[in-house]
Amino acid sequence: MAFIRPFEPRDTEDCKFISIKQCRATLPPSLASSPACVAMAPYLWTLQFTHLFPEHCFVLDDGSGRAVGYVIGAPDVFALEEMYPRYVEEVLGSEQGRRDVPPPEQMERLEEWWVGGDEGGKRVNERCLAQTAYSIKWLVLEGVEGKRELVEGWRGMLHIDLLEGWQRRGFGREMIRRFVEGVEGETYR
Repeated sequence: MAFIRPFEPRDTEDCKFISIKQCRATLPPSLASSPACVAMAPYLWTLQFTHLFPEHCFVLDDGSGRAVGYVIGAPDVFALEEMYPRYVEEVLGSEQGRRDVPPPEQMERLEEWWVGGDEGGKRVNERCLAQTAYSIKWLVLEGVEGKRELVEGWRGMLHIDLLEGWQRRGFGREMIRRFVEGVEGETYR
């Protein structure tokens, strides 16, 4: 029988799989059709939370020890910002991390999101995606008008994914409830 439990390091590969699987199902074709972009997905939207804030992450266990969903996040985006260099060093800087998300050639200026062709032939610039993975500012704090103001007002952030077959059964709502209870009252600044 499925149940929700705290994230454990042994869940990392399952969480990477869930992130990639859901990205292929939910991302626009310009991202989902690029093997390099799909490989980067867990490094952009999953692993920083499980690595830096594992105590705030929960998985849906299918009853056999396999994670089939997760709710992950940070109680404070500015704490995430302070801790992010450790994620870059330990996760992105690992052999696997460097293979999946090649270190950017430059970090002074964010590259254009789109490259190639006319409107129909454009694709996501993998170099821009890698830069974003290496920079918490570009990933979370800057880029879209009003983004910084949004995170100033709503300090916590979460990301939830459940594999197909585990959706629409109430697990997501319960995982979000647990996450919120776990971050309420957390202060980092």
